[in-house]
Amino acid sequence: MSAPRRVLVVGGGVTGWSAAAALKRHVPLLDVAILPLDPPAHALADRIACTLPSILGFHEDLGIGVDDAVLRTRSFYRLGTRFLGWSGPDGDFIHSYARHGEAMGSAPFHLLWARAAMRGDVPPFEAFSPAAVMARAGRMMLPTGDDVLADHGFGLALDLQRYSKMIVAFARHVGVRIHAGGLKAVIPGADGGITALTLDDGSLLAADLFVDCTGPDALLHGTLGATREDWRRWLPCDRLVLSDAPTAEPAPNDTIIAEEAGWRWTSPTQTGRVFASSHTEDDALAIRLEAGATLEPWRGNVIAVGDAAVVIEPLVWANLHLAHSAIDRLIAMLPAGAPHPLETAEYNRQALAEARRVRDFVLLHYCTSRRDELFWRDIASAALPESLAHSLRLFRARGRLPFYEEETFDRDSWLAVLFGQGVLPRSVDPLADAVSSIEAERAMQAFRARIDRAIQPLPTPAALLAAQSRHLHERA
Repeated sequence: MSAPRRVLVVGGGVTGWSAAAALKRHVPLLDVAILPLDPPAHALADRIACTLPSILGFHEDLGIGVDDAVLRTRSFYRLGTRFLGWSGPDGDFIHSYARHGEAMGSAPFHLLWARAAMRGDVPPFEAFSPAAVMARAGRMMLPTGDDVLADHGFGLALDLQRYSKMIVAFARHVGVRIHAGGLKAVIPGADGGITALTLDDGSLLAADLFVDCTGPDALLHGTLGATREDWRRWLPCDRLVLSDAPTAEPAPNDTIIAEEAGWRWTSPTQTGRVFASSHTEDDALAIRLEAGATLEPWRGNVIAVGDAAVVIEPLVWANLHLAHSAIDRLIAMLPAGAPHPLETAEYNRQALAEARRVRDFVLLHYCTSRRDELFWRDIASAALPESLAHSLRLFRARGRLPFYEEETFDRDSWLAVLFGQGVLPRSVDPLADAVSSIEAERAMQAFRARIDRAIQPLPTPAALLAAQSRHLHERA
């Protein structure tokens, strides 16, 4: 087999159209076509409106600017997530993105903060995050300048209907071909892959590579017999109820509230509830979830992307991120000929390592909770995946966190949840002793003052979007 020339993406929605657009944009000589089947209700990468900051990099690689991704689609900026009731009835913390505080010499800031927290009263860890302080104040500004507002992270709360139309238009613009029709059958190949698809009108669609974006049912990849890893013993939430929630005055953060048998959220464009049907009354309108991941997202000439590869509750908004990451990985590892077993094995290793680490980060929220309902006690009593258990052992000993190559959430995100849930190390790393407590306290006070001064004049999210929209129209 020569280098793949024909790629067929199966599945519409955000995932499928993003895959087709990115493949054609980055490899223009490829013949990229899409069979845009409607995404099923339980395809969360296509249904969940909140996204991580990584979506901005995906857009940038495609040449899609903020104007198109936010203003023209009427989406919103989000600085992080506020968690209520997770560490107990009065629990309240914000997980924001990017840095918290400033290191002092060789001493990382989180070690200095942990030492102060262990000794007595200290402002919350989030008080040293410009993004979290902005979110609490109901203010918003994009990263700018070279001071405390220079590098805070932000994601998006999408208007999914308008955003999908934008991605479709972009895919058409770069030359993605579109096939109409429904999928009737998958024709297997002699080599363990797929030869072609039969449509409901009897026509055949052949390709060198097939990208399965059909959601958890994995209509192509699911015919190949790949083994799936079940995560439900750690993540028992198996139901999701979604509804749109347009708001006139959007908050710069979403809010997730713990409940007796799960959690619910509100964001500028969507609300939802996630729960375990084994611990509470079921809901007839609920979408069914089965947390887990395929061990071989690339099998033969079929690559599973999005929920076809990984199903996980949307607690940390990583659903679309995992789809985008899979698309980027596929482009980077696109074979020069017939896919070599070593290439597919490495793709699968990276994809599964990333998915498992996202699973660990989701589970971190549950296993560090101090809620007392049966649902929460059951999760807390389960043996943790060794990767997460190792991270927690290291952190609880001296405040250290291990580094993993395929990591979605950086150290500050892990720390925001750990400290927000009230988890402190038993002792502090000796690196913190290089800075006196008095010196560290003064530096912390000065850093907080800089944040406060920078945030005071900032606009509300609605005012920022209005100003950007006026600027866009003036340029047009």
